[in-house]
Amino acid sequence: MKSAITVSLIPQAKGGPFVFWNGLADGFAQAAALGFDAVEIFPPSADALDVAEVKALMAQHGLAVAAVGTGGGWVIHKWTLTHGDPAIRAKAREFIRSIIDAAGSLGAPTILGSMQGRWEGEVTRDQALAWLREALEDLGEHAARHGVPFLYEFLNRYETNLFNRAGDTAAFVRTLRTQNVRILADLFHMNIEERDIAAALREAGALVGHVHFADSNRQAIGLGHTVIEPIIAALRDIGYTGYLSAEILPLPDPLTAARQTIESFKKV
Repeated sequence: MKSAITVSLIPQAKGGPFVFWNGLADGFAQAAALGFDAVEIFPPSADALDVAEVKALMAQHGLAVAAVGTGGGWVIHKWTLTHGDPAIRAKAREFIRSIIDAAGSLGAPTILGSMQGRWEGEVTRDQALAWLREALEDLGEHAARHGVPFLYEFLNRYETNLFNRAGDTAAFVRTLRTQNVRILADLFHMNIEERDIAAALREAGALVGHVHFADSNRQAIGLGHTVIEPIIAALRDIGYTGYLSAEILPLPDPLTAARQTIESFKKV
């Protein structure tokens, strides 16, 4: 397993669960100095992600890009894949598609989290899941053209009412025609929803494609009450060799959060 730390380029998300906020050059430099293997980037749009700059920073610091997030589409525009307005659904999908292209050129997968949306009002659960299925089929195959998976993150009940648990998410993903969608397991969300995080990871098995390495309070591992050793054992049991990426609150400050993360990573 490999370590990663988050870098946000979205001013409107200030205060959210991302560690470094002072640009890509700063984020890469700090991640490299602390011994991380990669950074996870959250841009406001694909156009705002300078691929040439990122490649240069990757080469300069010997770091990979673990993943690229799409949350800017929700934070800035409030676009989702399950919105009742077809024009908004179309904008959401094209926003995500463009990030898949940028991330794919960096050898990185793209994350679908908050832009999945929820069912509410006149939109039934069945309708929302039908729209989600259609989007995952399309976006999963689009990511396959770049040789990377598409990551679908199940969230806690306060952020979506589509899928909240690993087992339910895995069951849904297994019904897709595309074989290129993987599950993002965020330990913070799982702490809220799962009775046994380790057992839930084993249930999802080989579909786990990315892990957000966050404690129960969404701070760095070791600053909450999550017992991490059984979780790491479960990830080893399912053959997981991907990233443990710190999508966490930058508390008590970014550097301390990053240091706590890498120290916790090394211990386990």
